Amino acid sequence: MAIGVFDSGIGGLSVHRTLVERFPQADFIYLADQAKTPYGGRPGEEIVDLTRAGCERLFAQGCSLVVLACNTASGIALRRLQQTWLPGYRRELGRPVNVLGIIVPTIEAATGLPWEHELEPRGDKVEKLDVLAVFSTPATANSRVYEIEIDKRRDDVAVFSQPCRNLAALIERGAAREDLAADIAGHVQAIATRIGRPPDRAILGCTHYEITADLFRDALPPGTPLIHQPQATADALARYLERHPEFDAGQTGARRFLTTGRPGAQSGLVEAFWGSALSFEPA
Repeated sequence: MAIGVFDSGIGGLSVHRTLVERFPQADFIYLADQAKTPYGGRPGEEIVDLTRAGCERLFAQGCSLVVLACNTASGIALRRLQQTWLPGYRRELGRPVNVLGIIVPTIEAATGLPWEHELEPRGDKVEKLDVLAVFSTPATANSRVYEIEIDKRRDDVAVFSQPCRNLAALIERGAAREDLAADIAGHVQAIATRIGRPPDRAILGCTHYEITADLFRDALPPGTPLIHQPQATADALARYLERHPEFDAGQTGARRFLTTGRPGAQSGLVEAFWGSALSFEPA
């Protein structure tokens, strides 16, 4: 048994690295759907189909849990898969399996509240708004998942999403840092213009963006807090495994990296982020 980590490309490695550090004895299989990356500009039904196919590959490799280390897949596909596909698939496999996402842990970290909490209506006026920027793919921004779910829980947080149309693709291709910095600075300026001032906090709402977190820090005003999805996801997974001992995460510390795209060594940007050379097997 193992924990699967799925993303459309290399961005999920940011979550995967934190999970490996948090659970060093667990077995992990990472799958990048690089043949179809990025997901952010694709239609919703296609995202659901691609995400389901990725989960099936990982369950076939022996995973008991799959973490969708992709905001687009988590926001567009996760609920559909949990409600309409997983119940029958579990019966077919004859063993417990589940798919988890990264948006719920991120919203819990952003609000400081458990997912089950919902705001009780009140009549008093909010004195000061906490302005939260979400940098994401167009599909995640269009879903308005962060606006909707945070608004259910906090009335003193104003959420503004900034779709970063080409950023995930630039990171996936291993673009030069100066090109990435210029693209990120443009998105930070665009959202500050829309809001009328810089945000108070920011979510990097695409796991690719965590690889360039230092460039976001440079573009935002000094000291702007970033909500990091990898740490929030690791914390949530630890709580989940405590509540659900039926899911076996393995005990050998095995690590495998699979891709639907070109196998072999990855870009220099990935190598620099991971801290060593990284080679993918064909999925």
